[in-house]
Amino acid sequence: MAELLYPMRIAGAPISWGVCEVPGWGRALDPRIVLAEMAALGITATECGPPGYLPCDPIALGDLLDEYGMAMVGGFLATVLHREPERAVDAARSTLARFAGAGGQVLVLAAATGLGGYDVRPALTGPEWRTLITTASAVGDLAAEYGMRAVLHPHVGTHIETEDEVERFLADADLDLCLDTGHLLIGGTDPVRLARLHPDRIGHIHLKDVRARVLHEIRAGRMEYSEAVRNGLYAPLGAGDIDIAALVREMRAVGYRGWYVIEQDTALLAGGSAESPSRDAARSLRYLVEIGAAAKPMRI
Repeated sequence: MAELLYPMRIAGAPISWGVCEVPGWGRALDPRIVLAEMAALGITATECGPPGYLPCDPIALGDLLDEYGMAMVGGFLATVLHREPERAVDAARSTLARFAGAGGQVLVLAAATGLGGYDVRPALTGPEWRTLITTASAVGDLAAEYGMRAVLHPHVGTHIETEDEVERFLADADLDLCLDTGHLLIGGTDPVRLARLHPDRIGHIHLKDVRARVLHEIRAGRMEYSEAVRNGLYAPLGAGDIDIAALVREMRAVGYRGWYVIEQDTALLAGGSAESPSRDAARSLRYLVEIGAAAKPMRI
């Protein structure tokens, strides 16, 4: 097989500027501010952010992204998968129509609990788990009808969070994963090890770096997730305790050609500006570009 240097596909996400679907999370900057900040950094593709943040009409969404030279990657949908599957599929259908109409490629699906936020997580029964699996599969089939892919995002405060749950999902379901380095580590999964064990099941990547000292506070029960984010849980790439370079090397070695989304959860106080998030995003982008430049050619 020939060795070719395939460029890394790097994208941004509004959550890196504090825009989150959780009520009361913090100040949400105007979309034009966030898109302008991304464009100024040289980022040319983005996920969509929470429902309603960017225009719901696909044509208006595409026009807005075009204005900033931005391609549409897709986006996140946290919905209840373990009960009322018809409702989950309907939510996915409307989201997929919006994303696909603007050129999106990936639906990042999370198994929401049905409670607000990500700080409380009840257990599932056996039948609820089976419903979750069949509903996720139905969403995957629906995504294919729209010319997109659905991936399951292990996420803090959802029903796929811990290492056991991730492995159980991989065994029971046919959807690939969104490998989110931060959420996996918080849930007890080593993201680099996961990439080595299941490279063929990684369909999308969210890159976060984590400060271990703050992660320890979560694991000790002294901080909930949202509080930890406000207390510096996420560092710019390369400044935390995850070996981001090793992860990228692993994925490039197996020929991963999907997106690397710089997606570092941030919460802004009232009156907060884009200055600090943009500074962190710029540092993360520089680090990621350096990793890509130093990486060995991919086997294609």
